Amino acid sequence: MISSSTLPDDPSTQPPQDKAAKPQDAPGVERFIWSGKLKEAFWTIACIVSLTVNLILFVILILLARNVFGLKRLVQYQLIDGLHSNFVKMDDAHIVTTILVSDTIKVEDTIPVVFNLPLKQQTQVTLTRDTQVKDATIFLNGKAVPLDIILKKGTDLNIALDLVVPVSQTVPVVLTVPVQLKVPVDIALNKTDLHEPFVGLQNVLTPYQDLLGKLPDSWKQIPFCGPLTNWWCRAFFGSQ
Repeated sequence: MISSSTLPDDPSTQPPQDKAAKPQDAPGVERFIWSGKLKEAFWTIACIVSLTVNLILFVILILLARNVFGLKRLVQYQLIDGLHSNFVKMDDAHIVTTILVSDTIKVEDTIPVVFNLPLKQQTQVTLTRDTQVKDATIFLNGKAVPLDIILKKGTDLNIALDLVVPVSQTVPVVLTVPVQLKVPVDIALNKTDLHEPFVGLQNVLTPYQDLLGKLPDSWKQIPFCGPLTNWWCRAFFGSQ
């Protein structure tokens, strides 16, 4: 008698075997992500990436929130207000200096000369023609003898002048005058062409100045940071 345990297995009673060998089980991480399903794998990766990005953004938001009021003060007071006030000062400024002028000026003109010239002096004149002197008196042997005499041309006569000579003359004047001057200068910039661009720069900064002025300077001025949420605001914004 032959035992059933020693008989060869009946092919009809054995379960069918796959022609290809089953692949080995995938590693744990691959099985968690892939699981043999493309759609589920895609959504798994998308969720991981989304959570990572949101976490990074949340950390960045926390860091910005802790420094937002410091940045606001830096931009408002040191940048915008500083630029605006300096543009106002530049528009109100004056250029004060001293300019040295060194040049040569040529003067061409006529000057009227009108005055009375007193003339009182002794001089000698020479006759240019024969001159008759009537009723002259000469002394001959101590006696006065009246007669008419003729003074010949070229005779020198010593005379005493005592008279006033009127002078009226136009004198031409041509002069070269060296000039060296120190000219003080005080120029107000708001009276020059620079006034318009300075005012334009102030107008450019004014809207940003107004906008930043309306923003809170600390978390205590934020409307939703009330008595019940002070702890959350303090933790989120820091001690600013």
